Amino acid sequence: MFKRSLSMLAAGIVLSLSAQGAVQAQPVKNIVLVHGAFADASGWQAVTRILDKKGYNVSLVQEPETSLADDVAATQRVIHQQQGKTLLVGHSYGGFIISEAGQDPQVAGLVYIAAFQPEKGETLGALAGRIPQASKGITATPDHFLYLDPKVYHADFAADISASQAGFMARSQVMPAAAIFGTPAEQPAWKTKPSWTLVATQDRSINPDLERFMASRAKSQVVEVKGSHAVYISQPGKVAALIEKAANSLSDK
Repeated sequence: MFKRSLSMLAAGIVLSLSAQGAVQAQPVKNIVLVHGAFADASGWQAVTRILDKKGYNVSLVQEPETSLADDVAATQRVIHQQQGKTLLVGHSYGGFIISEAGQDPQVAGLVYIAAFQPEKGETLGALAGRIPQASKGITATPDHFLYLDPKVYHADFAADISASQAGFMARSQVMPAAAIFGTPAEQPAWKTKPSWTLVATQDRSINPDLERFMASRAKSQVVEVKGSHAVYISQPGKVAALIEKAANSLSDK
């Protein structure tokens, strides 16, 4: 009888541990999408629809772009609305934001979509100048905000979407404060958390070789996609696939 009781107890422990393992093996379901400069969160619409159908809880950050600190705070505000672990996804300047906001303990990993992956102390301007982009269309306003000249917006930001869609994006673009480009990055989360990078091979807003360099430095898992800087709009299926791959590899512990 005693041996039987021990056997039943051992079996119960094994089942309990197996159940815990099954829970831990669940992929992260919270996805927070962060847009970059010269665009807004609406560009994530197609990616959001794909991830919604896959059962993910997708949230979007509409950051003010008045300062890096303000944009990190706006992202953390959305992170703290999630229940459980979260995967952060950033496009372009959004990569700068998630590198810092990703230090939050709720963040399990980071995905960079044609994005900046700064090292501590680097500024956006200096990092962009390391391997310069093809576009020369960034223009300053008298009160020190920046915008991408609508005349070159289609060619330099979103060459692989329709002219009408690119034209609307040029009109609705969010202007970042010029001071953001000179703000040093804090300790980046990619040093301690897993990261993935999508390189847009036809990007004219960030040099694809710079995207490759940053991803290599961060030891990110990399995929390359033939697309413009707006690859998240023109190739939403491939972008969503990378996000899903990242989420599936993270356990919500």
